[in-house]
This record gives sequence, C-alpha cells and structure tokens, in this order.
Amino acid sequence: MPVSLQSAASQSFDIDEAFRRLRVAVAAYPKAAMFELRDRGHASPFEQLVASLISARTRDETTLAVAERLFAVAATPAAMAALPEDRLVDLLHGATFPEPKARDIRDLSRRIVEEHGGEVPDTPDGLMRFRGVGPKIAALTLAVGFDIPALAVDIHVHRVTNRWGYVRARTPEKTMTALLAVLPKRYWVEINERLVPFGKWVCTGERPRCSTCPLLSMCARVGVTESR
Repeated sequence: MPVSLQSAASQSFDIDEAFRRLRVAVAAYPKAAMFELRDRGHASPFEQLVASLISARTRDETTLAVAERLFAVAATPAAMAALPEDRLVDLLHGATFPEPKARDIRDLSRRIVEEHGGEVPDTPDGLMRFRGVGPKIAALTLAVGFDIPALAVDIHVHRVTNRWGYVRARTPEKTMTALLAVLPKRYWVEINERLVPFGKWVCTGERPRCSTCPLLSMCARVGVTESR
C-alpha cells in the first residue's frame, strides 16, 4: 500500500525506542553474516577477521557457506597460513574475488603468527595494517570478535540512518564519522546487527516497506519518493 510522504514524522526520533522496535522487527529475518557465524560457534577474532574479509561484496548466504567450509579445514592463523594458496582459492569458491582474498588471508595469517605470536591485533590501526583490511572489516572484527565497541557502517547502516534523518552524510565513511558523534556507544556493535537485516527486508533501497515499518512514526523518510 503506498504511503503518503506529505507529512513529517509524527514523533521525535528516539534512538532507545528505535532499537527496542528494531529488535522486534528483525527477529524473524536472517541475521547479518558475522553475527550468525558468531552464534554458530565461529566467534574468535581470527575467524571474524577472515569471514569479514570474505564477506566483502559477497552475499551473506554465500559468506556463511564459504566461511564454514573454510573453517572446517583451517580455523587458526597457523592452520590457515599452512594451506597452499591454490587450496585456499578452492575453499573460497563462491565468494567474490577468491584469488586476491586467498592471497590476503594467507598473508595476514602468516603475519599474525610471525609478528603477533598468533594473536589477532585488537586495535583498528593494528588490523588495518593487514592488506585487504579497511575500516569496516576492522570494526566488525573488533565488535564481533573482541566485543569491543566499534562502528561497522555498511550500505544498510548508511542508508537507514540517513533516511531516518538521524545523521546526514553522503557516504558510508562520512556516516561513520557522524554516528560516532551522536550514537550512544552501547549501540555501536548492535547497530550493524539490527540494520543489516532491517535494510535488506524492511527499509530497502528501492520502495521501502514504510506502510508496515514499526519506526514509521519517527522516521523523516529522507529521500523516499516511493514506498510500499
């Protein structure tokens, strides 16, 4: 059912209430890949780092299948570094860019063993010294693998928070900076967990489901021209 876009939000935006509603709204949908892997027993910082790298430009369903296949063979830095690169490429089949990802995973595994005593660094700078690891992958590793408050902003977090009118930023990188300034730290990990499924199934890029959205009364619907 089309939703009228003439009126502004009828309530002011309340981030605590937003998260209460989000938890209910996404309960029936598949979890974001890193959180699903965590709940399946792949919660170590190393597994989260590798899986986050696999997930780049790869659908969550594929990330889950590829990561579980890989971790059944090698789930530690030493075991991963010992895999021949062609074997690692085969195990990554289905993910995007398996050859460069295999190269990067093998290289960071070796460096974790040789330079860090087998322990994954627990700082953004330490993680981003590895080839292929950018701010989003580092943040996911810290947030899910270490349970350290860190903001992982993907396209869903970027789109939804700007659509709410909670922040106003043109890129995911700028949205991350804006959220760091306004989002309570208690939600830094949870925002990715909730907004990935919410952005996939409710607040979609095209024709969001505004008519049944539990956050409709608070949402400014910035940029929405057509909805369901």
